[in-house]
Amino acid sequence: MRRSILTAAVAFGIGVSACQQPVMAEDTMATPPAAVEAREGPGKQTAIFAGGCFWGIEAVFSHLKGVTSVVSGYHGGEKKTAIYDVIGGGRTGHAESVRVTYDPAVIRYDQLLRVFFAVGANPTQLNYQGPDHGTQYRNALVPLNLEQKRVAAGYLAQLRRLDLWKQPIVTAVEPYKAFYPAEDYHQDFAANNPDHAYIRRWDAPKVRALKAMFPDLYKTSFTRN
Repeated sequence: MRRSILTAAVAFGIGVSACQQPVMAEDTMATPPAAVEAREGPGKQTAIFAGGCFWGIEAVFSHLKGVTSVVSGYHGGEKKTAIYDVIGGGRTGHAESVRVTYDPAVIRYDQLLRVFFAVGANPTQLNYQGPDHGTQYRNALVPLNLEQKRVAAGYLAQLRRLDLWKQPIVTAVEPYKAFYPAEDYHQDFAANNPDHAYIRRWDAPKVRALKAMFPDLYKTSFTRN
């Protein structure tokens, strides 16, 4: 997100200039099913993903069956700097991230990974995604248990072998440090602001691609917090 423009737009309830032509997600990829499937126990699980602007990643995961909560927030830095306007400088160590709660009886962690790389984030973009540049927009997986760590490593290795993007994959697997929920107005942002210029240009196409590419996993309703 271009912070000086978008922060002002949110504060004053106005939009920035939007692309008027229909667009598909800029970096969709037909990712394969994971060779290493997650073996998760009963009950809800939680995972953290960083993939650029959290508005779009939240929107993607919020349209998946089996996902019961998606919280936008900040991972990798300290609590005192987990503030939207502060992390915009790119020096706090935070990444814009989402914390996803899901039911593995409906959707497994490896399936979340497949969706993430198919329509959520381009794994070849180092410290940026689309129009957003800086370390706060890095793409990273943050496993919260040993099983997620095993599956994440396995899927990244699989994608590297397949060389789908024809460029090196730079997605990091980061150890969990702390997750700080973002300000209230960031939560459910795409659902609350469907006509926002940024959502229309960059994030609505991700959701359309999700529906087209994963019809069995897609749900029409948006999981609200």
